[in-house]
Amino acid sequence: MDRAVSTTTNAVEWAKAPGLTDYPSALAEMQARAAAIRAGEEAERVWLVEHPPLYTAGTSARDADLLHPGDAQVFRSGRGGQWTYHGPGQRVAYVMLDLSRPHGRVPARDVRGFVAGLEAWLIDTLAGFGVRGELREGRVGIWVANPSGGESKIAAIGVRVSRWVSYHGIALNVAPDLGRFGGIVPCGISEHGVTSLAALGVTATLDAVDAALARSFERVFDAAPEPV
Repeated sequence: MDRAVSTTTNAVEWAKAPGLTDYPSALAEMQARAAAIRAGEEAERVWLVEHPPLYTAGTSARDADLLHPGDAQVFRSGRGGQWTYHGPGQRVAYVMLDLSRPHGRVPARDVRGFVAGLEAWLIDTLAGFGVRGELREGRVGIWVANPSGGESKIAAIGVRVSRWVSYHGIALNVAPDLGRFGGIVPCGISEHGVTSLAALGVTATLDAVDAALARSFERVFDAAPEPV
C-alpha cells in the first residue's frame, strides 16, 4: 500500500509508493484516480514512484526508435511524446490535477500552460541542487550543459489530459543506469545525450529530491505540501 506523504492546503494529495511499482499497476491507478477526480470523489494527487527497468512509448513514438530493449519490459503508454526509459534511481512523479481550475501560475484549461508549469517545477527543483536546467526550442524536457560543451537531457515530461484532468507526468534522472537509455532513441532525439544528477557530480538521495520537488511544487502550483 502507498505511504501517504502529505496533503496540501488546496487538497492536492502527495503519496509515495514503496519499492518498485510495475507500470500496468501504475497506469491503472492513475486512470482510476483521474476518473475519481473528474467525478469529484477524490482529491488531486501527486504520486511519487520508482519503476523497474522499462520502456514506454508515447503517442508519437516510432517503432524504429526501440533499438534493443534487452530484459526491460516495453509498454504503450497513451501519454504524449515518444520513447522514454524508467528505472531504479529515477524519480517519476505522476501528476493528477483538475485543470479546469487554475493552479498557481498555471491558468485554467490551458494544457500548454500546464506543461510550462511542469517545466518550471523541474527547473526550480534542479536549481536547489546547483544545477541549471534549461529549455530548448522544439525539444520537450529539461536540458543541462555538459562540461565538454554539449548538452544532455536530465528530465522528461509526458502527460495526458482527459476531460481536463491530467495524468502521467515527469521523470527526473537522479542516479539511474544511464546505459539503459541506449536501448531507445530517447524522445526521438539521437544527437544529444542523457544525464543525471549523479553524472553531474551531485550526490542526492531520492528522499532529498522528493523534498525539493515538494518545495518547488508549492512555488509553481501554489500548493503547500508538508515536508516530504
